[in-house]
Amino acid sequence: MTRKVLGRIRKSVAMLTALGLLGVTAGCSSAPSNQPEDGPVEIRFSWWGNAGRAELTNKAIAEFEAANPNIKVKPEYGDIGGYFDKLATQVAANDAPDVITMGGAYPAEYANRGALLDLSKVSGSLDLSKMDQGALENGQVQGKQYGVSTGANALSIVANPAVFQAAGVAIPDDSTWSWDDFAKVASDVTAKSPKGTYGTATVLTHDSLDAFARQHGQSLYTQDGRLGLDQETVQDYFDYSLRLSESGAAPSASETVEKLNVSTEQTLMGMGKAAMMLTWSNSLSALSKASGADLKLLKLPGENPTPGIWLQSSQFYTISARSKHTDAAAKLVSFLVNNESAAKIIQSDRGVPSNSEMRTAIKDLLTPQGKVEADYIDAIGKMDFAPTFIGPTGSTAVSEITARINTEVLFKRLTPEKAAEQWLSESKAAIGK
Repeated sequence: MTRKVLGRIRKSVAMLTALGLLGVTAGCSSAPSNQPEDGPVEIRFSWWGNAGRAELTNKAIAEFEAANPNIKVKPEYGDIGGYFDKLATQVAANDAPDVITMGGAYPAEYANRGALLDLSKVSGSLDLSKMDQGALENGQVQGKQYGVSTGANALSIVANPAVFQAAGVAIPDDSTWSWDDFAKVASDVTAKSPKGTYGTATVLTHDSLDAFARQHGQSLYTQDGRLGLDQETVQDYFDYSLRLSESGAAPSASETVEKLNVSTEQTLMGMGKAAMMLTWSNSLSALSKASGADLKLLKLPGENPTPGIWLQSSQFYTISARSKHTDAAAKLVSFLVNNESAAKIIQSDRGVPSNSEMRTAIKDLLTPQGKVEADYIDAIGKMDFAPTFIGPTGSTAVSEITARINTEVLFKRLTPEKAAEQWLSESKAAIGK
């Protein structure tokens, strides 16, 4: 493993440790206010993403400020690579943004540490009545609402038909293909393409471990917050990831590490140098813009009858428990998910809207790629799939554990069998169960 990767992991662990001190530091600061405010206030709003997302979000902020002249919004954004490290530092220092964009298990992680506001306290300024029930539940922790879904998302295989055509390889039928088919097709594309172009942009990701588990009738986490997959499934995951790299279907170990946490434009798919990429469906528009190609979405491969896919909130808007302007923060969140002007600006950039009225409002405005994303989510929503359980406290470290051990496997410093043993041991320690 490179020193750079090790440093990032150690830093993340240190940040989470610092976050554990939140209860001590927060007790020394003034209590947040949830009373309506008449005078001018400034709130901070953080998110991650590329320049395109920043442009759209800033336009939506301008609309909000025009409608709420007493509220000034200060944007804070950057690449995903350093976003949560920075946030952990801010929270531990009692300097968190008022409105914080989160994803995955982070809302539960921060809510359980007392860092997020129970949104029932600002119900007068935050209307959630038009949100899909499933989306609402995704933002709940132990029955309390801490996050507001920005939109629906699902794992997918983004495909570049032009790369397939140039290689003389047919795009597979995603209604019948298996993981073996995926590996074979990806290897064929690499073999028949110029050097530097690959069948798949990446090996497996942490999210695809969840998909592997689901296709084996298991789950990454159980309802009571424990690991829900066995050693054989984890070993199969690492073995398959290694297979993609060794066969040339995916980049080599060193190339894979170099591409960790890069911007959309710097991914192989974004540069037009990959036929396929396993990623979230709402990445289609940004990847299409970066590559200049007409990309499409394919369903995940799977040998088993249980689909490995699920609908997940793309991101969540949350409010800091220590915000001094919770009413203003709630008004901003409500505007972003309920206002037509905001919906027409953001469209599907943060997932297909979870407010049915906003979906209707943007339907005719979506780009061709946005319509593909919406149709994909609609198709996934009609499938029968296993329930999703939010990861317990400590689970945000599990994704780092997966990436680190997967890197060790790719460099052949660990066998898939030993990797599975280590993954289970470290992951159980991380969540304390």
